[in-house]
Amino acid sequence: MMKVALLGAGRIGQVHARAITAHSDSELVAVTDVVTAAAEALASTHGIEVRTLDEILADPSIDAVLIATSTDTHSDLIERATAAGKAVLCEKPVDLSLDRALACQARTSASGQPIMIGFNRRFDPNFAALKAALDAGEIGKPELLSITSFDPAPPPVAYVKVSGGLFRDMTIHDFDMACWMMGGAPAGVMAVGASLVDPGIGAAGDVDTAVVTLSWADGRIAVIKNSRRAGYGYDQRLEVLGSKGLLQAENVLENTLTRMTEAGSLRAKPLHFFLERYMRAYELEWAAFLDAWRNKTPMPVTLSDGIRALACAEAATRSQRSGEAVALTPEMMGR
Repeated sequence: MMKVALLGAGRIGQVHARAITAHSDSELVAVTDVVTAAAEALASTHGIEVRTLDEILADPSIDAVLIATSTDTHSDLIERATAAGKAVLCEKPVDLSLDRALACQARTSASGQPIMIGFNRRFDPNFAALKAALDAGEIGKPELLSITSFDPAPPPVAYVKVSGGLFRDMTIHDFDMACWMMGGAPAGVMAVGASLVDPGIGAAGDVDTAVVTLSWADGRIAVIKNSRRAGYGYDQRLEVLGSKGLLQAENVLENTLTRMTEAGSLRAKPLHFFLERYMRAYELEWAAFLDAWRNKTPMPVTLSDGIRALACAEAATRSQRSGEAVALTPEMMGR
């Protein structure tokens, strides 16, 4: 039985708490948060203790911590937790700063403690099935990948100001997905973006609508489309064109009913938000982390994977601002 402490009791922390407590081989024993009321509310829901960070890290009975705090704390907490002998599952991204993330990698490499970065979409059953078919060679060599990721509505501008920007906060999932599907990091990144949804986002120095093109050294291409607004729901689709065929993962809809009349056909909308769309993925992500820890096998999503996605995000940010393509170098990815 893995004993776990949760660092962060906000919305995503609550999602992870549900996944931890739902698994028969893990026990959530403590939570900490800078907002005491949030920690107390989550502790009351799950019948656990509110402790300080120092108390959690000093407790030898706690095997692992799940980091669901603000992004600017991630690297520090990864370093402290591994130094204290804890396994770590940390929400994406590793950090707002690529340099800081690389320093975290250097400082934790000798700890021997397992670290997993929370790119939960890899564990979505639909995307996982597509990846399995791709790896099995069902469509030959992947040549063109298309990722659509539209949020139903933009976040508050106050959040945007501390998020690190669209590419680090939102597109980071798609960068990881592209690298995972294509089997490695791209050679170059080109991004264009605009503030079309909320003028406040533009005033905060960010974009809310973007297209990113990734190119690999062998000529393969991926295109990522992002928007902070899709009034019809949470639009999450993936398509891979290969040398022998095509694979698609479509949206998960509110229901499977199709109405067909003389006027035409009508289907349900996509599920409205990530909590509905990806709850099963969070559960499977936690199970994968637990299995790797128990069997002492490599984590399915590593700190290096997190740095690779962050390097793509940094390159996209630079490209969008300069209007020029940005090359990804080995140094940017810690190798």
